[in-house]
Amino acid sequence: MSLWTRLGKPEGGEGQKTIFAQRRKDKNDDAYQAAKLDIHQRIVDEMNAEQQQFLSTVNAHDPQEVEAVIDEYCQRVLDENPFAIPRGERAQIIADIRDEMLGLGPLEPLLKDDSITEIMVNGPKKIFVERQGRLQLTKVQFHDESHLMNIVERIVTPLGRRVDESSPLVDARLGDGSRVNIIIPPLSLTGACVTIRKFSRKPFQAENLVRLGTLSEDMAAFLRACVRARVNILVSGGTGSGKTTTLNVLSSFIPEDERIVTIEDAAELHLQQQHVVTLESRPSNIEGSGAVTIRDLVRNALRMRPDRIIVGEVRSGEALDMLQAMNTGHDGSITTAHANSPRDVLSRLETMVLMAGMELPVRAIREQIASGIDLILHQSRIRDGSRKVTYITEVQGMEGNTIVLQDIFRYEQTGFDENGKAVGHFRSTGLRPNFMEKFLVNGVSLPDDIFRMDDGGDAF
Repeated sequence: MSLWTRLGKPEGGEGQKTIFAQRRKDKNDDAYQAAKLDIHQRIVDEMNAEQQQFLSTVNAHDPQEVEAVIDEYCQRVLDENPFAIPRGERAQIIADIRDEMLGLGPLEPLLKDDSITEIMVNGPKKIFVERQGRLQLTKVQFHDESHLMNIVERIVTPLGRRVDESSPLVDARLGDGSRVNIIIPPLSLTGACVTIRKFSRKPFQAENLVRLGTLSEDMAAFLRACVRARVNILVSGGTGSGKTTTLNVLSSFIPEDERIVTIEDAAELHLQQQHVVTLESRPSNIEGSGAVTIRDLVRNALRMRPDRIIVGEVRSGEALDMLQAMNTGHDGSITTAHANSPRDVLSRLETMVLMAGMELPVRAIREQIASGIDLILHQSRIRDGSRKVTYITEVQGMEGNTIVLQDIFRYEQTGFDENGKAVGHFRSTGLRPNFMEKFLVNGVSLPDDIFRMDDGGDAF
């Protein structure tokens, strides 16, 4: 007995039949969209309550079982109207309808494409993706603004969130961990905008970053030793520079026998260690209450006996709590912040600490920064779309009212080749960091020649 028979035969009329006189092969053309909407609408209209309930609880059933129900119904509708879609193209329209009913509609093929790292929806007719650091306009489209808003609702509803004129901004997370930002009219004048930062199914390792030219082998070995030696690290960089990916790689160097607490707005870190506690902030509810901020979570994490605290990104007053944690025995903590350079991130940290509402003198704030942070790893997105660790910089301490920085490694770009690809090399400055005693205390060794100063460095 088929699944559809077990659920009961669909009730309803024949529905409107769509027959094409002429039809282009592009699945985004009007004829294809009309046929898809027609079939989709028939399925929705003719389902009884039991069938609708079955399809709305995909997580409670085997997804293949649910897909089989949809496939069987689509085949029956297409058999009743054989001239609507050529038999050779049935598989495509069935897959599209399945995505409409169970997934995120036109976005599903983009989400399944591992070469795409980001999806940007600028209204129903313009969908861009990022591949290998470069933006591309796709042929994928929504039928209209209503179609796009239906998919937006499908994203936020399972999370207990809402998006409407009274709450037009939403940060959310897909089931696979991908981060989603949604902004709708009246704030957006181009229609609903959806930005999806995709979650990598296979966690990056240091070797992946070396192969991609993000950093050199010596830099990777140095960073691995720094994490194991419990050096406090701040990862800085601009939007889309790869900070979170690098943070994931740094986190993979933490020993298995340590208790790690991660704190994020939207959980993107995926640590492989056994003893990991993942905390995620919460926005206020419809009544405007119940919010739990990053700062609340950092304070709570200090009571959870962590060996390491990892904050996905500091943006505000939580910077003060993070610095205090780094200064009070939680060595080896890691966080990220938006900035344009290692020096710039220190200025931003000062501003964020002041946002905590504490009337602290600037010198006191700088002393907290200088004593709490040992190393700044700055990452940049180059014009060719590649990501590079452009500076690994030690925070040496204070001289007067100034925080002293010293570059340990840096990336020096010399130009672009004939294909527009950046040409440059990673170089050690030949200077040894002052925190090497942490290596001795924690039993971490590092070859002396890793700090050798050379003329060429590793070219990328």
